[in-house]
Amino acid sequence: MPLHFELPALVDLTDSALTNTLQHKLDGKTKPQGSLGRMEALALQLGQILGTDSPALQMPQMVVFAGDHGLAARGVSAYPSDVTWQMVENFLSGGAAVSVLARQHGLALSVVDCGVARDIAPRPTVPGQPQLLSYKVALGTQDASVGPAMTAAQCVQALTNGMAVVRGLPGNALLLGEMGIGNTSVASLLLSRLCDLNLVDCIGAGTGLDAAGVARKRVVLQQALQANAAAVEPLDVLAALGGFEVATMTGAVLQAAAERRVIVVDGFITSAAVLVAARLQPTVLQRCIFAHQSGEPGHALMLAQMQVQPLLELGLRLGEGSGAALVWPLLESACAILREMASFASAGVAEKSPS
Repeated sequence: MPLHFELPALVDLTDSALTNTLQHKLDGKTKPQGSLGRMEALALQLGQILGTDSPALQMPQMVVFAGDHGLAARGVSAYPSDVTWQMVENFLSGGAAVSVLARQHGLALSVVDCGVARDIAPRPTVPGQPQLLSYKVALGTQDASVGPAMTAAQCVQALTNGMAVVRGLPGNALLLGEMGIGNTSVASLLLSRLCDLNLVDCIGAGTGLDAAGVARKRVVLQQALQANAAAVEPLDVLAALGGFEVATMTGAVLQAAAERRVIVVDGFITSAAVLVAARLQPTVLQRCIFAHQSGEPGHALMLAQMQVQPLLELGLRLGEGSGAALVWPLLESACAILREMASFASAGVAEKSPS
């Protein structure tokens, strides 16, 4: 029976009057038209998302969603599942890449325990320090190679949790990160099933599998597709093949989109959550800035399926939200250009001579 979940309402952000105002403002800046390249398109999109020709990004929230996967026991990752909880502790103590980048760029960092396979001790919230948010559905998902990764009720709980996470955070920008040993497998499965792509093309080395490990991963993931062949609708696919962190992130994306927040998407796994959300509510993509194209081969296919273009291509494949944090200064610069750069008229600069 199809899974039922009440989706938040999203408005279509298409607004020709605002778009014309933004484009006119960009064209009137003291520069040749279009000379700032894709930064101009980024500024335009940010203005459209925030509904103003003078956009300002306020209290940005970097949120890392963490969960474990039953599939990991089948050897689909080069690292053991214990790395998930160990990295959560690393995020919270400030030692991970995303922790460093969040500090550098003034991003509030929250780590959400969506379903880590270990109880993580709560800790007091300290202003300016990473915070732990506990929304654990269970101690990891079931092994999707033999049946659904989660029950329908667990999937709905995770989606609802993600919405609650966003409702509890301030600001108008959400940067997505994730942690979960085995979750490149989940992203590959979601891509293959939702986009009807050959599974082999969707699979990469993940955390660094050798050739034999990749071959084993392909066998296990093919078993997962076969074991969940009946799941075809987006939410059913998410429950059957997804992870608690991906489902929670999907709920967060839907809520952030409903609140008209800027959503900064990191790599392969965060894009998988956005893919699910976009299959449920296509206008989600209007709110999304895709940070980079991952070194994981399935990510290029996923971005192409959503018909989106990432800002960077640096060969990143760490996850955590590291790519989203790295592009943050570009978003701030795009907004500043719209707000602060002089026009030809205000600066008293002569415009382009007529032909």
